[in-house]
Amino acid sequence: IIIQKMYYNKQEVIMGKIDVTIVGGGMITNDLLLPVIYHLQRTGIIGQIHISALNSEPLKKLRDNPDLQQSFPGQSFMPHPDFLEPEKNCYPELYKEVISSMKPRQIVVVAMPDNLHYDVVMEALKNNQHVLCVKPLVLHYKQAEEIEQITREEGLFVGVEYHKRFDRRSLMAKRSYQLGHFGEFVMGDAKLIEPYYYRHSNFQNWFTTDRTDPFVYIGCHYVDLVYFITGLRPVEVSSEGVKGRFPNGNQGFLWSDARVKFENGAILSVTNGLGYPDAGAGSNDQGLLMYCEGDDKTGMIKHDDQYRGVAYCYLENIGPGGSAYNYVSPDFFRFVPWEGEGYKPVGYGPDSVSAIIGSIKYIEDNAGDNIEKRRRMIEDIDKKGIIATPANSFINELVVEAGRMSITSDGRPVKILYKPEPHVEFR
Repeated sequence: IIIQKMYYNKQEVIMGKIDVTIVGGGMITNDLLLPVIYHLQRTGIIGQIHISALNSEPLKKLRDNPDLQQSFPGQSFMPHPDFLEPEKNCYPELYKEVISSMKPRQIVVVAMPDNLHYDVVMEALKNNQHVLCVKPLVLHYKQAEEIEQITREEGLFVGVEYHKRFDRRSLMAKRSYQLGHFGEFVMGDAKLIEPYYYRHSNFQNWFTTDRTDPFVYIGCHYVDLVYFITGLRPVEVSSEGVKGRFPNGNQGFLWSDARVKFENGAILSVTNGLGYPDAGAGSNDQGLLMYCEGDDKTGMIKHDDQYRGVAYCYLENIGPGGSAYNYVSPDFFRFVPWEGEGYKPVGYGPDSVSAIIGSIKYIEDNAGDNIEKRRRMIEDIDKKGIIATPANSFINELVVEAGRMSITSDGRPVKILYKPEPHVEFR
């Protein structure tokens, strides 16, 4: 079996399987992480799969998901707590027991709300485990710095799942920008409006004003993407939010608008929210527009990410928000027929998850107990800069930290300073 890699120009002979524990059984586990991990299990990369959640309810939903049953017949996972455990019983610390029982240097996948990432990542590292974490890694730069120091000392890999980096459009833009085909980025606009039905999900229990906001949760994707394409570092953030009530009465920032300034003076406006109409044709509304200055001319990068040239009209209202007519993007994630049993997950989402897991597997197969070799291999990945790591993408933690300071202070601008050491402060 050959794993496709973007970082090592060779074929890997698979040695031993690697076990995975997913901490968190919510939307991202259902929609992306578990399908990819199931596929890697049936192709011989991954061994045991454990999933730890607060209670048994989300675990039973994952088990009974008809798409997963169709796509991965006969596959399942070890639930923590057990499927038979009453849903009312909650175990917020159970993940620690599950992680502590793992063999050394396996993989912990962190799929928790933003404000809980730090605790779970640190628990994994404390137990000598590699980590795949959904974005953003943490909400404070000092936490990212602490994590990066541990990974460097212990030879453990932490990959942050900024999947837009693996969109071929993004990779094309990065290459062309590096070759000087666009000029220098000066002005841009990004938006990502998620569906209204998110408000009826578990979001209403954690997406509260004191914990996170749309800019931190999804706007970070596009700030990271501009940095990924251009290499330009952000130096200032101002963000304002519109508050509203979730169905359970909790208050959250349901909309946000941010302004990010980069070190060359370029400005990116970022609009985010949980409010794309459920009856709308697209599952969300998102895109990126970047204008660049050249020699007596300008260049432009434009990504219409909510519409990828495919439209379906179903017989029934089975679209993402219960609609019949949909813009169906084939690029982020889809199940498709393949040469094996069931269906295969494809898209830049699966590519991103597979790249992080594949890199961890490659490190273990080729370095094993040799900590110096693991460190060198991790440093090579850091320098390549495709997979986001604490070492090569710490600007994201500075951005979300600045964004939280700003949005909770009615949009007051926050500076990002890199000397004498990286930090944020009010302008």
